[in-house]
Amino acid sequence: MYDYLIVGAGLYGAVFAHEAKKAGKEVLVIDRRPNIAGNVYTEPMEGIQVHKYGAHIFHTNNKEVWNYVNQFAEFNRFTNSPVANYHGELYSLPFNMYTFNKMWGVVTPQEAAAKIEEQRKAAGYTQKQWGRECKDLPSFIIKRLPVRLTFDNNYFNALYQGIPVGGYTKMVANMLDGIEVRLEEDYFKNKAQWDAMAEKVVYTGAIDAYFEYSLGVLEYRSVRFDTEVLDIPNFQGNAAVNYTDAETPWTRIICLLYTSP
Repeated sequence: MYDYLIVGAGLYGAVFAHEAKKAGKEVLVIDRRPNIAGNVYTEPMEGIQVHKYGAHIFHTNNKEVWNYVNQFAEFNRFTNSPVANYHGELYSLPFNMYTFNKMWGVVTPQEAAAKIEEQRKAAGYTQKQWGRECKDLPSFIIKRLPVRLTFDNNYFNALYQGIPVGGYTKMVANMLDGIEVRLEEDYFKNKAQWDAMAEKVVYTGAIDAYFEYSLGVLEYRSVRFDTEVLDIPNFQGNAAVNYTDAETPWTRIICLLYTSP
């Protein structure tokens, strides 16, 4: 009998398991995938730790959180500074004075602010990314994208950011050190049996699946990844290039996300 059954070996499940074990609890972690680390899973390819489910950059303003994760991994100094490709023209992201200068020739924050007010209209990238027009999306989504009237192309407003050296999988493995983990176990196939094995269940999977899709399938979960290995030293000059025009069928290309020196 366990104190906690933790469904999912991603970041939340691993942190909870680590803290529960430290508090003297008996813990079992299960995951339906053949690997730990959930959506931050990284695997080696051509000497690079590849982020299999999309790029993940750890960032926080909370020093306590930063110190906590540094128990389990050393972090590199990666700073997220993506580039936007619009019909072959390259622009700095997030939107900042470099972007506005190239778009409109403005040189002061006052000129940029005035132009932004003039330019409010539908965006092809947003429709491609979310599968619907801007007017059909909740307004809070735009807050995900910083807009700066300064020459600052650091995407995150965070004091601490980086990627674990050796990859997220190594970091999560350190969190789960000494904890029983069973992989390729589907919680829903034997839910009653799993539930009976522990006093409490910590479920970290898809919320629509937990409720048997009684309200339908959760929206906005349709990302597809295509991976290519190219025998060239530098493909695009930047880790992330976003393709913002509606005609390009993909949203971004991510390459060379090194997590080791």
